[in-house]
Amino acid sequence: MTNILVVEDDRHIAELITINLEDDQTSIHCCFNGSEGFIEATKTEYDLIILDLMLPGKKGMEICRDLRASKINTPILILTSKSDEIDKILGLETGADDYITKPFSLRELQARVKAILRRSKLDAEQSDQTALPELRIKELRINQELRKVEYNNKRLNLTPKEFELLSLMANHPGKTYSRAQLLHKIWGYEFEGYEHTVNSHINRLRAKIEKDARNPEYILTTWGVGYRFTE
Repeated sequence: MTNILVVEDDRHIAELITINLEDDQTSIHCCFNGSEGFIEATKTEYDLIILDLMLPGKKGMEICRDLRASKINTPILILTSKSDEIDKILGLETGADDYITKPFSLRELQARVKAILRRSKLDAEQSDQTALPELRIKELRINQELRKVEYNNKRLNLTPKEFELLSLMANHPGKTYSRAQLLHKIWGYEFEGYEHTVNSHINRLRAKIEKDARNPEYILTTWGVGYRFTE
């Protein structure tokens, strides 16, 4: 059974989501207030959270940030209005897995949800089947089993996407990835027009793992192409 939490103050939209996603294999729980939604997300284990940004009580961006800070890595699909481009970018940077703009087609919603759940299941299966090695590069230690990163013996607080980007590149030192390739591999499919989201994540990663983010030792730029991890 797949369990999905919908945090959306517009009851009509919440009802439409429920009608189109709920079936014998999927259970939907709705909260109409941000503060209630945050509490529900922390006390019950869900497979996916569909999160509106503009909520009464605790705002969606704050919920997303606080869940990730609490080490709750449940996939998050954010809902945002079409004009709020900055909200989409900030939502992804604070740990959301995907976004969809209002008004959205129900077919697109179903496709996004299926893509996130499929990727989450695949990641879990790979984790169960494979003993991932701990990576040690200079002062950097990446424990892939525990999803823990340390620099100079101090633990770093990375968002899920920051960790996945770092882990992907560190496992393939010297290999250059284009922004489009990173979007496809980390987010699961194309985010057309949002390659700059990769730049934002790389900049945030560098600020956390590099001694001097302006002269990086670990995540290097391949000019005109993308990024690579040091050899």
